[in-house]
Amino acid sequence: MPTTLESSRSKILIVDDSAFEQRMLVDLLSEMPYKVSVAFNGLQGYQLALANRPDLILLDVRMPNMDGYTACRLLKANPVTQDIPVIFLSGADADEERIMGLSIGGVDYVSKPFSPGELAARIQVHLNLARRHQAPPTAASNDAEHHPGDSDPDAVLVNAVKRLISDNLAALPGLAEIARSVGTYREKLSQVFREQTGMTVFGFIREERIRRGEELLKDTDIDVQDIALLIGFNNAGNFATAFRERMGVTPTAYRQAIQQKKT
Repeated sequence: MPTTLESSRSKILIVDDSAFEQRMLVDLLSEMPYKVSVAFNGLQGYQLALANRPDLILLDVRMPNMDGYTACRLLKANPVTQDIPVIFLSGADADEERIMGLSIGGVDYVSKPFSPGELAARIQVHLNLARRHQAPPTAASNDAEHHPGDSDPDAVLVNAVKRLISDNLAALPGLAEIARSVGTYREKLSQVFREQTGMTVFGFIREERIRRGEELLKDTDIDVQDIALLIGFNNAGNFATAFRERMGVTPTAYRQAIQQKKT
């Protein structure tokens, strides 16, 4: 039976393929009131997060089998783990690396080599923030925790893909790269996506582009040409053709009708 002190200690999961880095982090955190566990790659880290529900995850980016970005996409697509703060630790300090880590759900990005004192402070800040934002448990949330239907691996995979697509409409990679970005392969993704949604990945992309275009036409004054580029069409003509096929009117006519209703 855990003591009150043990049960109140925050749980930190370290995910890093370097035994040296792991040992350094474990030594640092063991001096603080934390319970520390470790994983050697993104997939193992994701599985441990599901099993142990840590309070915070320190996640390396470059790892074999599954990298940190892929693991984070799965963590944020799973209702069981989506609220766990993720701090990326990486030797890559390029702006695009930082932007990627934060855009897919990381709360912070710390470059290696890091200052132990600064890392410890950042961990404590994000633990405190997470506690403040924690909703009090309810009967419904307790029931969801014991019966996490949406945490089915296939549902998590599809949720991760949907978010990746929505966040990258302007410049989507190919299907093989999309699949790799969520830790699977093209054929498996195509099968699971169709089973879960009733449509192909490309069908969902088309629907999402039209839906986003509709929102931008309705809620902004952005030119139709610019909207087309923002949602992944090469030009306004291609956007107009796809929009008319789906909505029955051109983007310009749709916007004019919306504006007339407002006046």
